[in-house]
Amino acid sequence: MANITDNGPAPLVANIEQDTIENTNYRTTLWTGANLQITLMSIEVGSDIGLEVHDTHDQFLRIEQGTAKVSMGPSAEQLQTWQASASDAVVVPAGTWHNLESVGDVPLKVYSIYAPSQHLHGTVHVTQEEGEAAEAAQQ
Repeated sequence: MANITDNGPAPLVANIEQDTIENTNYRTTLWTGANLQITLMSIEVGSDIGLEVHDTHDQFLRIEQGTAKVSMGPSAEQLQTWQASASDAVVVPAGTWHNLESVGDVPLKVYSIYAPSQHLHGTVHVTQEEGEAAEAAQQ
């Protein structure tokens, strides 16, 4: 795996596709600034990010590898679903409930851009359980 260090808010030039595919952690922050953050995610086949909503954050996700079942809607009970794969983008407006489930034959490799930042600078969650515990502790 590439040695990924969150050097934000310093300027960054990176091969984001390569870094995303090489990332084996559930979540790794690539860059954190005052108004924007880039995270890399690796989601094992059969796993998902968990149904969630960011009330104050817009989110852009780009799939670099794998296939996702994408669910989005105005509430947890009113979700529409799509299938997305490599090169597809998913845009999640603030206040939209959403989930990505890895449904392909290989881990889902995604990079996510949050505006404003969502996670602490330098965040690395090796597993989904670690990520969920950290998010619960922040609330």
